[in-house]
Amino acid sequence: MAAPAAEAASALVEVGSAGQFEELLGLKAKSLLVVHFWAPWAPQCVQMNDVMAELAKEHSQVSFVKLEAEAVPEVSEKYEICSVPTFLFFKNSQKIDQLDGAHAPELTKKVQRHASSSSFPTSANEHLKEDLSLRLKKLTHAAPCMLFMKGTPQEPRCGFSKQMVEILHKHNIQFSSFDIFSDEEVRQGLKTYSNWPTYPQLYVCGELIGGLDIIKELEASEELDTICPKAPKLEERLKTLTNKASVMLLCGFSKQILEILNGTGVEYETFDILEDEEVRQGLKTFSNWPTYPQLYVKGELVGGLDIVKELKENGELLPVLRGEN
Repeated sequence: MAAPAAEAASALVEVGSAGQFEELLGLKAKSLLVVHFWAPWAPQCVQMNDVMAELAKEHSQVSFVKLEAEAVPEVSEKYEICSVPTFLFFKNSQKIDQLDGAHAPELTKKVQRHASSSSFPTSANEHLKEDLSLRLKKLTHAAPCMLFMKGTPQEPRCGFSKQMVEILHKHNIQFSSFDIFSDEEVRQGLKTYSNWPTYPQLYVCGELIGGLDIIKELEASEELDTICPKAPKLEERLKTLTNKASVMLLCGFSKQILEILNGTGVEYETFDILEDEEVRQGLKTFSNWPTYPQLYVKGELVGGLDIVKELKENGELLPVLRGEN
């Protein structure tokens, strides 16, 4: 007996090939499509699949899909997926938003916002504008120094954004960034909110400082250093990061070491070195260890995958993780 339409619509669909993904993208062009790039060996991904399944029950008009990132590399590479879990949002066969990491509340908010954005009647436009203004206010206050740019600091997607990042790095200014290509609503709305028509835009404590020309003027007048917060030295950052948890794993895609650690039952935290090029390169010198993953216990480097395997085989891994050795 076939499942009722509502039940079928609320299912979490698994995609196993690039062809199947492209076909689904075309079939669901007029509705919201949420794709979870996941890995079965990552516990946080399994948890987020459960969240996706619950969201699917609540939003029957939205299509929810899970795609194993390593099993369908063509799709993962096309959309530059470098860590799991990652969620992409599609409308009209175009990517409109992205969420990195296991953040269930933020995923729920994004689903609700994008699911409703195309279905509000004209009479609700003022309400939408109010919601967007609140969102933009939160974004501009998300960090003491906030850069809205095209692309990311690691991969700027325009010359002006690249120059802005270079100036901020040159002055050792601590900043967070938002890729305006990842959210068309923010990209267009911020122009009106700030009364500034171009990007990049730099904010300090929620107040617009200006674009590239203004930042260049502030640099020339030596005022930039007094306006923007300074970043802690890299060595201090790395020391804080490696001591963040009793057991700290710094890695990207590292299936084997995650399986080994999960098998010990010891709690640990991870940091995705693919998300921060400064950390990725700096940690090699800091630890005098040229490769990843790197495992730390109480701030001290244990080693990489081979060392962890060796400790496991010798029955020494658990005592080391517990800080007994």
